[in-house]
Amino acid sequence: MKSKSPTLRWLYEYGVITLGCALYALCFDWFFQPNNISMGGFTGVAQIINRFLPVFPIGATSILLNIPLFYMGVRKQGVKLLISSLYAMTVGSLLLDGLAALHAFQPMEPLLACVYGGVLLGVSMGLLLTVGATTGGTELAARLLKYKLRHLSIGRLCLSIDVIVICLYALTFRSINNALYGIIAMYISSLAMDAVVYGSINAKIAYIISARSGEIARRLLEMDLGITLLNGRGGYSGEEKQVVLCAFKRSQIAAIKAAVTALDASAFIIVCEAHEVLGEGFGEYTPDSL
Repeated sequence: MKSKSPTLRWLYEYGVITLGCALYALCFDWFFQPNNISMGGFTGVAQIINRFLPVFPIGATSILLNIPLFYMGVRKQGVKLLISSLYAMTVGSLLLDGLAALHAFQPMEPLLACVYGGVLLGVSMGLLLTVGATTGGTELAARLLKYKLRHLSIGRLCLSIDVIVICLYALTFRSINNALYGIIAMYISSLAMDAVVYGSINAKIAYIISARSGEIARRLLEMDLGITLLNGRGGYSGEEKQVVLCAFKRSQIAAIKAAVTALDASAFIIVCEAHEVLGEGFGEYTPDSL
């Protein structure tokens, strides 16, 4: 959401954070906790530390582990990250404990808990990341690693960290089933997270090869689409051809195919997925973008 009013923008961001925290609490209390499935992250690390050093409580240890991450996060992204993430941590913890006190969810089939818990977890974390907040732990660590590993999606980075923690958790507590179910849930959550974070800016690219490329290019321009003409040569005929390259949003694919085939029914159209498109009409690059 882009708004000229700072108040509306602030209300929108903290509304999204609150919704993300509510989904996170529901996910943990409904799917993970009753079925003893590990969520990984710094909570899992704190559980491992507590196993060997019982004097350190899990909650306090988790907070201590987050301190250096928050320090690095503030240096990279400013105080806004600290404030919004502290709000997310506080609200998430209160909602998690409050929901558990109001209703005790019963265990269910572990595979169902993995699937639906993973989806809900990914959606909740994705919502927080879209407005520049995290609950700390895995998401904040992944956000910082993203500066060094730009080629990896935020979901894959979270998955890598969580899988390592879950495996260490399984070794510590000798719970193989917990690890296997946890890895399934984390993989699903990484897919859901990427869908939330990148889904709104995903686009498609079409390569159009036709003897009437000039007419097709003009028609696409009339549709207010950006195009690029590439020089090509037919592999069999050796004839010079112009290839029309066009980036567009998913909702425009039917109109583009109809417009091209109306001008040249034999046109060769190759449609590809574009992970991200930056520029006019699409996304904008920022140094801290995911």
